[in-house]
Amino acid sequence: MTVNGGVSFWWQQLGIPRQRAALDGDADVDVAIVGGGYTGLWTALALATQRPQLRIAVLEQRFAGFGASGRNGGWLTNSVTGGREQYVQTHGRTAAIAQQRAMNDAVDEVIRWAASAGVDADIVAGGELSVARGPAQLERLRGMHAAEAAWPHTDVELLDADRLRESIRIDGALGALWHPHCARVHPAKLVRGLAAEVERLGVRIVEGTTVREISPGRAVTDRGTVRAEFILRATEGFTADLAGEHRTWLPMNSSMIVTDPLPAAFWDVVGWDGAATLGDLAHVYLYAQRTADGRIALGGRGVPYRYGSRIDDRGRTHERTVQSLTAALHSLFPDAARFPIAHAWSGVLGVPRDWSASVGLDRSTGLGWAGGYVGTGVTATNLAGRTLADLVLGNDTELVRLPWVGHRAKRWEPEPLRWLAVQGIYGAYGLADRLETRGGHTSRVARVADVISGR
Repeated sequence: MTVNGGVSFWWQQLGIPRQRAALDGDADVDVAIVGGGYTGLWTALALATQRPQLRIAVLEQRFAGFGASGRNGGWLTNSVTGGREQYVQTHGRTAAIAQQRAMNDAVDEVIRWAASAGVDADIVAGGELSVARGPAQLERLRGMHAAEAAWPHTDVELLDADRLRESIRIDGALGALWHPHCARVHPAKLVRGLAAEVERLGVRIVEGTTVREISPGRAVTDRGTVRAEFILRATEGFTADLAGEHRTWLPMNSSMIVTDPLPAAFWDVVGWDGAATLGDLAHVYLYAQRTADGRIALGGRGVPYRYGSRIDDRGRTHERTVQSLTAALHSLFPDAARFPIAHAWSGVLGVPRDWSASVGLDRSTGLGWAGGYVGTGVTATNLAGRTLADLVLGNDTELVRLPWVGHRAKRWEPEPLRWLAVQGIYGAYGLADRLETRGGHTSRVARVADVISGR
């Protein structure tokens, strides 16, 4: 029987952690970080490493890693959220290249840190495969390769169907794009180890404490007010719950399933020995990894958005979403249909109106933020945390000059407009995928959806 919810398979596998102590009244610190996920913890780590004397508190409403950091697909990849081209327009090509190089370096930095800190998070640097299935996807694949190859530091390689089969056998695959700047990771193991290291450095992690409102010098919680010179927002998909932030970032839902451990005979046929992460070129795309214990974990969009930016934090997934993800898995690997789905879960990610991540600090108010990763945050959080720490400490580094620093997106439309927009966008993408199964070129429906979404 498939387990549904319970935060995530990753946390169920480790065991839900015992909650740390909650805030017990008003408190004074130097830096208050709101959100105990990757962003908040990487920021705390960078600050505590450089300035051990700082009084730092991480404020988390449940437990560290409860949100997307403990539920994601485990892709430590170099994706620039929103694409590099946006920075060419605003900052020039050199700045866009610097952003890509910084993301590449962040992949290596997480791997280096985990090894040096003794955190075993099942990390394997196997690269990333984007697979085309069908003529329209193959057309997009070739276009993607040409576009990526025109940039330095992307290191992409185009694989035809025969070369792809040498590493992984996917039903109906016509080719793939591979790059080396990606590693598979167990998300909960990484965030658990990160939280432990942050505490070892003297940072206070306050759990079971909900921040209601942020203002200069104050984070107002349900258990008291925390006063600090710097208040840093690292709330990602939960940002809409903060006073005054309801339309800042959209809480978009993503869902996952994971199989039981698959036998050696299955892997003998499929391959996938290098632990590359796996995605496709559909408009409503999927993402997958081969886990360290021989399972397939696969995710994609189910019910993308709940009216009014409501968040279901229990992780439970609609049955039709479980069925559609299972069908996608079996389409890729027909032999997987002989084995049960062990667990299904969901989580929310933060989506700015222009689908572009950002990090920033207003020194006049002491208010900072980082996030809006649109599902590519496992790596970006590390870069954002180190950057936010440099901004707080006033360090003049290459990181604080990256083009995503200080970027602001316009706010999402009020309801019901944003609900209608999201339903229309993902409905159009789904229709485009169905039309493309008949063959031919990329559907015009998808191009219209891209314009509407602001991508």
